[in-house]
Amino acid sequence: MSVYLKLIWAYLKIGLFGFGGGYAMLSLVQNEVVQNGWISNQMFTDIVAISQMTPGPIGINSATYIGYVSTGNVWGSILATLVVVLPPYVLTLLASHYITNHHDNAIIKGAFMGLRPVVVGLIASAALLLMNTDNFGTATTHQVISIIICIASFCIVFFTKIHPIVVIILAGIAGYFIF
Repeated sequence: MSVYLKLIWAYLKIGLFGFGGGYAMLSLVQNEVVQNGWISNQMFTDIVAISQMTPGPIGINSATYIGYVSTGNVWGSILATLVVVLPPYVLTLLASHYITNHHDNAIIKGAFMGLRPVVVGLIASAALLLMNTDNFGTATTHQVISIIICIASFCIVFFTKIHPIVVIILAGIAGYFIF
Protein backbone atom coordinates (compact mmCIF):
# COMPACT_ATOMS: atom_id res chain seq x y z
CA MET A 1 0.00 0.00 0.00
CA SER A 2 1.35 3.43 -0.85
CA VAL A 3 2.52 5.73 1.93
CA TYR A 4 -0.21 8.20 0.96
CA LEU A 5 -2.97 5.63 1.43
CA LYS A 6 -1.45 4.57 4.77
CA LEU A 7 -1.31 8.24 5.78
CA ILE A 8 -4.95 8.75 4.81
CA TRP A 9 -6.05 5.65 6.70
CA ALA A 10 -4.04 6.50 9.84
CA TYR A 11 -5.23 10.11 10.04
CA LEU A 12 -8.79 9.18 9.12
CA LYS A 13 -8.85 6.92 12.21
CA ILE A 14 -7.24 9.66 14.31
CA GLY A 15 -9.73 12.24 13.03
CA LEU A 16 -12.73 9.98 13.62
CA PHE A 17 -11.78 8.61 17.03
CA GLY A 18 -9.61 11.36 18.53
CA PHE A 19 -12.13 12.64 21.06
CA GLY A 20 -11.18 15.08 23.79
CA GLY A 21 -8.58 17.22 22.06
CA GLY A 22 -4.88 16.89 21.46
CA TYR A 23 -3.76 15.35 24.73
CA ALA A 24 -6.56 12.83 24.74
CA MET A 25 -5.63 11.63 21.27
CA LEU A 26 -1.85 11.40 21.85
CA SER A 27 -1.83 7.66 22.48
CA LEU A 28 -3.84 7.08 19.31
CA VAL A 29 -1.51 9.30 17.28
CA GLN A 30 1.58 7.63 18.71
CA ASN A 31 0.23 4.16 18.00
CA GLU A 32 -0.54 5.03 14.37
CA VAL A 33 2.63 6.91 13.44
CA VAL A 34 5.21 4.89 15.35
CA GLN A 35 3.61 1.57 14.33
CA ASN A 36 3.86 2.58 10.67
CA GLY A 37 7.54 3.38 11.18
CA TRP A 38 7.24 7.02 10.14
CA ILE A 39 8.89 8.25 13.33
CA SER A 40 10.50 6.84 16.48
CA ASN A 41 9.19 7.16 20.04
CA GLN A 42 11.91 9.76 20.73
CA MET A 43 10.87 11.79 17.70
CA PHE A 44 7.23 11.54 18.79
CA THR A 45 7.98 13.06 22.18
CA ASP A 46 9.94 15.83 20.45
CA ILE A 47 6.97 16.51 18.16
CA VAL A 48 4.66 16.73 21.17
CA ALA A 49 6.99 19.27 22.79
CA ILE A 50 7.30 21.34 19.61
CA SER A 51 3.56 21.15 18.94
CA GLN A 52 2.94 22.60 22.38
CA MET A 53 5.11 25.62 21.64
CA THR A 54 3.65 26.38 18.22
CA PRO A 55 0.24 27.93 17.61
CA GLY A 56 -2.59 25.56 16.80
CA PRO A 57 -3.90 22.25 18.05
CA ILE A 58 -1.39 19.51 18.77
CA GLY A 59 -3.17 16.98 16.53
CA ILE A 60 -3.03 19.25 13.50
CA ASN A 61 0.55 20.39 14.12
CA SER A 62 1.76 16.84 14.50
CA ALA A 63 -0.21 15.69 11.43
CA THR A 64 1.39 18.38 9.32
CA TYR A 65 4.89 17.44 10.44
CA ILE A 66 4.40 13.67 10.28
CA GLY A 67 2.79 13.99 6.83
CA TYR A 68 5.93 15.73 5.63
CA VAL A 69 8.32 13.28 7.30
CA SER A 70 6.48 10.19 6.07
CA THR A 71 6.29 11.29 2.43
CA GLY A 72 9.25 13.64 2.16
CA ASN A 73 7.20 16.42 0.59
CA VAL A 74 4.68 19.14 1.34
CA TRP A 75 1.82 17.16 -0.26
CA GLY A 76 2.05 14.66 2.59
CA SER A 77 1.71 17.54 5.05
CA ILE A 78 -1.33 18.93 3.28
CA LEU A 79 -2.93 15.50 2.95
CA ALA A 80 -2.43 14.49 6.61
CA THR A 81 -3.67 17.87 7.83
CA LEU A 82 -6.81 17.77 5.69
CA VAL A 83 -7.61 14.17 6.55
CA VAL A 84 -7.24 14.70 10.32
CA VAL A 85 -9.45 17.83 10.21
CA LEU A 86 -12.22 16.65 7.86
CA PRO A 87 -13.95 13.96 10.00
CA PRO A 88 -14.25 16.10 13.17
CA TYR A 89 -15.43 19.04 11.06
CA VAL A 90 -18.23 16.99 9.48
CA LEU A 91 -19.14 15.31 12.79
CA THR A 92 -19.22 18.70 14.55
CA LEU A 93 -21.54 20.13 11.92
CA LEU A 94 -23.90 17.19 12.23
CA ALA A 95 -23.74 16.99 16.03
CA SER A 96 -24.14 20.73 16.58
CA HIS A 97 -27.32 20.77 14.52
CA TYR A 98 -28.76 17.86 16.47
CA ILE A 99 -27.60 19.10 19.90
CA THR A 100 -28.94 22.60 19.25
CA ASN A 101 -32.37 21.19 18.54
CA HIS A 102 -32.32 18.64 21.39
CA HIS A 103 -30.12 20.17 24.11
CA ASP A 104 -32.63 19.39 26.87
CA ASN A 105 -32.89 15.74 25.88
CA ALA A 106 -31.97 13.27 28.67
CA ILE A 107 -30.04 11.09 26.23
CA ILE A 108 -27.85 14.00 25.11
CA LYS A 109 -27.21 15.04 28.71
CA GLY A 110 -26.38 11.45 29.66
CA ALA A 111 -24.02 11.04 26.71
CA PHE A 112 -22.07 14.14 27.72
CA MET A 113 -21.94 12.97 31.33
CA GLY A 114 -20.40 9.72 30.07
CA LEU A 115 -17.93 11.45 27.75
CA ARG A 116 -16.45 13.81 30.35
CA PRO A 117 -14.72 11.16 32.48
CA VAL A 118 -13.47 9.40 29.34
CA VAL A 119 -11.77 12.59 28.19
CA VAL A 120 -10.12 13.03 31.60
CA GLY A 121 -8.96 9.41 31.44
CA LEU A 122 -7.53 9.89 27.96
CA ILE A 123 -5.65 12.99 29.07
CA ALA A 124 -4.27 11.07 32.08
CA SER A 125 -3.27 8.29 29.67
CA ALA A 126 -1.38 10.84 27.57
CA ALA A 127 0.47 12.05 30.67
CA LEU A 128 1.51 8.49 31.51
CA LEU A 129 2.44 7.86 27.87
CA LEU A 130 4.88 10.77 27.98
CA MET A 131 6.48 9.59 31.24
CA ASN A 132 9.14 7.50 29.58
CA THR A 133 12.91 7.36 29.28
CA ASP A 134 12.80 9.57 26.18
CA ASN A 135 11.47 12.42 28.33
CA PHE A 136 12.94 11.59 31.73
CA GLY A 137 16.31 10.11 30.70
CA THR A 138 17.88 6.77 31.48
CA ALA A 139 20.34 7.81 34.21
CA THR A 140 18.87 7.81 37.72
CA THR A 141 20.01 11.39 38.39
CA HIS A 142 18.39 12.59 35.15
CA GLN A 143 15.16 10.82 36.08
CA VAL A 144 15.10 12.34 39.56
CA ILE A 145 15.80 15.84 38.23
CA SER A 146 13.18 15.39 35.49
CA ILE A 147 10.60 14.25 38.03
CA ILE A 148 11.39 17.26 40.23
CA ILE A 149 10.99 19.61 37.26
CA CYS A 150 7.73 17.86 36.31
CA ILE A 151 6.27 18.11 39.82
CA ALA A 152 7.47 21.69 40.28
CA SER A 153 5.95 22.71 36.93
CA PHE A 154 2.65 21.08 37.84
CA CYS A 155 2.55 22.76 41.25
CA ILE A 156 3.47 26.18 39.88
CA VAL A 157 0.78 26.06 37.20
CA PHE A 158 -1.88 24.43 39.39
CA PHE A 159 -1.43 26.45 42.58
CA THR A 160 -0.36 29.88 41.28
CA LYS A 161 -1.47 32.35 38.65
CA ILE A 162 1.82 32.09 36.74
CA HIS A 163 1.17 31.62 33.03
CA PRO A 164 2.16 28.18 31.65
CA ILE A 165 4.34 29.80 28.96
CA VAL A 166 6.51 31.33 31.69
CA VAL A 167 6.83 27.89 33.30
CA ILE A 168 7.80 26.35 29.94
CA ILE A 169 10.48 28.98 29.39
CA LEU A 170 11.83 28.56 32.94
CA ALA A 171 11.88 24.76 32.57
CA GLY A 172 13.76 25.10 29.27
CA ILE A 173 16.34 27.38 30.88
CA ALA A 174 16.68 25.04 33.87
CA GLY A 175 17.08 22.06 31.55
CA TYR A 176 19.75 23.87 29.56
CA PHE A 177 21.86 24.57 32.63
CA ILE A 178 21.21 21.26 34.42
CA PHE A 179 21.60 18.86 31.52
